[in-house]
Amino acid sequence: MLKLALSSLALVALAACAPASGPVDTPAAPGASPALGASVESRIVNAAGAQVGFARFREGPAGVLITLEFNPRALTPGWHGAHLHENGDCADFAAGFKASGAHMKHGMEGEVHGLLNPEGPEAGDLANIFVADTDGPFAAELYTTMVTLASDAHEGRRPLLGAQGAALILHANADDHASQPIGGAGDRVACAVIKP
Repeated sequence: MLKLALSSLALVALAACAPASGPVDTPAAPGASPALGASVESRIVNAAGAQVGFARFREGPAGVLITLEFNPRALTPGWHGAHLHENGDCADFAAGFKASGAHMKHGMEGEVHGLLNPEGPEAGDLANIFVADTDGPFAAELYTTMVTLASDAHEGRRPLLGAQGAALILHANADDHASQPIGGAGDRVACAVIKP
């Protein structure tokens, strides 16, 4: 049986967004447990390849806290699906970030998408984010118990920093958290690479 994610969302008004450029703390060595508080930062780029914000991934005692900060007009108003994908590659922005691959999975037979799906969720499933005002900077926080900032699986959580890394993908529409394959979330509109 899959461990259900604890997901939360908090929107915060920000005074400014700063760029990020890679690891903040040294991730765990291969096979080692991730250090509590270890973190990785990454630029968020849009479908034109322009930086529109940054993401920070921090290891907690039972999951990863994801903090997102966006520039003004980075996303359209409304709900946007968010997922963790299996490849740390956002370079093909003109092709819709297809190089990021599919959602991260637990690797169990019959696994399906959706935080609300009785046969789900996948390891990459996250809560939606909401954009109320595109004229000013905005932010969100997400939390998942299904991944770790390690290079190998740890206590049943999938590694974000394995050989291929991972990517955070934001979609044009909301994820309904039940239908296949991506909950109707639509096009991939922003991407952040997760690599050591």
